[in-house]
Amino acid sequence: MLNTLETSKWRKFGNGLKRFFSQPANIILVLTVVVLGFFTLYPLILLVLDTFKVQIADKLLPGFADIKVGSYTGLHWTTILFSNESTMYFWKPLGNSLLMSLIASVLAILYGGIVAFLITRTDLKGKKFLSAVFVFPYIMPSWTIASFWQNFWQNPDIGTRTGGMWYNLGLAIAKNNPANVSSFFKVPESFVYGLVPSAIVLGLHYAPFAYILIGGILRNMDANLEEAATVLKAGRMKIIRRITLPIVMPALLSTFLLVFSSSMSAYAVPKFLGGPSGFSVLTTTMKEFFGRGWNGRGYIMAVFMIIIGMFILGLNQYFTGRRKSFTTVTGKSGQISYIKLKYWKWIIAVLLVILSLYCSILPLISFALESICEIPGDYRQFTLKYWISKEKTNTNGVRGIFFEPQVREAFLHSFGLAICCALIAGTVGILVGYAVSKKRGTRLSRIADNLAFLPYLMPSMAMGAAFLAIGMATGTYPSFFLLVLVGSIKYLPFASRSGINAMLQLSGEIEEAAIMVNVPWWKRMLRIIVPIQKSTFISGYLLPFTSCMRELSLFTLLAPTTMVLMTTLLDDWMQWWSQSANALNLIIIVTILVINFIVNKITGASIDKGVGG
Repeated sequence: MLNTLETSKWRKFGNGLKRFFSQPANIILVLTVVVLGFFTLYPLILLVLDTFKVQIADKLLPGFADIKVGSYTGLHWTTILFSNESTMYFWKPLGNSLLMSLIASVLAILYGGIVAFLITRTDLKGKKFLSAVFVFPYIMPSWTIASFWQNFWQNPDIGTRTGGMWYNLGLAIAKNNPANVSSFFKVPESFVYGLVPSAIVLGLHYAPFAYILIGGILRNMDANLEEAATVLKAGRMKIIRRITLPIVMPALLSTFLLVFSSSMSAYAVPKFLGGPSGFSVLTTTMKEFFGRGWNGRGYIMAVFMIIIGMFILGLNQYFTGRRKSFTTVTGKSGQISYIKLKYWKWIIAVLLVILSLYCSILPLISFALESICEIPGDYRQFTLKYWISKEKTNTNGVRGIFFEPQVREAFLHSFGLAICCALIAGTVGILVGYAVSKKRGTRLSRIADNLAFLPYLMPSMAMGAAFLAIGMATGTYPSFFLLVLVGSIKYLPFASRSGINAMLQLSGEIEEAAIMVNVPWWKRMLRIIVPIQKSTFISGYLLPFTSCMRELSLFTLLAPTTMVLMTTLLDDWMQWWSQSANALNLIIIVTILVINFIVNKITGASIDKGVGG
């Protein structure tokens, strides 16, 4: 009798398991949790273990001479946190990272939020143009803006010892006599290199992000609330303080936390703008450690960056989870009462256009001019040899961009890597989006959704360090496969969000009708679901492609010296060959812009449509 009962229980369990896995959505969710769980937890475990592991290069450090290579010790931690070197190697970079991220976040919210308010709530002139141009710095890689900042403001008395566009304007006014150039055109070193310019550049880069999030809330806000307050004779500032700000508070908090987290993981901006001031942050210090072979110390930096990222994730979920407590919207009114700016609408519009053009168009002009300067920063002599020379130039040691083998090789590597990452991330994102939407509300669905989104919140360089630990442990470093793996996982959140949004827009009746006539799951996907939402799915492929083409922080630790990428080649050339580096920079930006143009044409989507003017 007992055997019969046990057999019945096992049969019931087996039938339940069979029913569970007969649904494609459940299979996808289980695979997602297992695979992503492995590739997020396993590298973190290896990362933590390697913070205690002794490497060959460590033997030259004080205290490591008698410790066997490959053994484990806590000396890395005590040296980084408590030794005489800890201030220079950890606490100072940590403080710089936190301060830089804080200033960048505040600047991004103030700049992006004010512009969003002006476009959505006032009669400002030129809204459509401003809305389109304002988001341009967010499409461009942050390091291109950093490079432009240096090209524009550099002073011949500091840093590269060459003058930028601003100095050359003063030189033209002084009729090419350097002795007569006004000090007004020689900006101080602290404005060209260090904390201030790094924070400003990151703030300008992420301001469009704040503009999109905050502007979307303001645009869809119920105008009846403001109108009711106006009828009750409430002042404009009181309305903003008591009604508008509480409504956009979740977007403000979320924007602040996400920009702060992204700025913490920035590598290229402080790298380009660290300069002679010796400004260092966690990412640049970590890269320096890995360059010296001090992997244990570098992994400690990565661990702290991941801890900060997880803390930011927790705060973000806490605040966004309380969003209902801020909700005062019961319906949307189409009668928006715009604030009348009177003659200020023209003055503010002109100022915003100038600032937007400075951040959007002038960088391209700067890179083009710098790439044809005979001498870096000297706009009196131009040459095309850095573009079209078939022979190595005397000053740069490389051929013209169009004939340099390294450039062709780097472009093919970057393009191939971007294609592979986009195909994998895009396809997996569609499947995850399908499964999560079909099983929405279940615990398994929530776990899979969080795991798919987690890589977005992990600092890029810290994630690169984690997969470096995997590569070292499995023997896959250095390899193209490792780059594809980390890139696919890092960009999966873009594709999965796109897939989830696409599936949530579809009525379940569409697929149910196909199920009733016994259409197989794969045919339902290929013949029904994909054709209906093809534009959204295509963007799920193109967004990872675009991001991968411009990525530096994620790949800088993983890219082997024998396989150069466009961004790693630029990182190397920027130190030695200014003209060729600026030409390469321009090629990368133009490629990205062309890709984004294709995205818009194919999908019909535009990053600024959420706000509009």
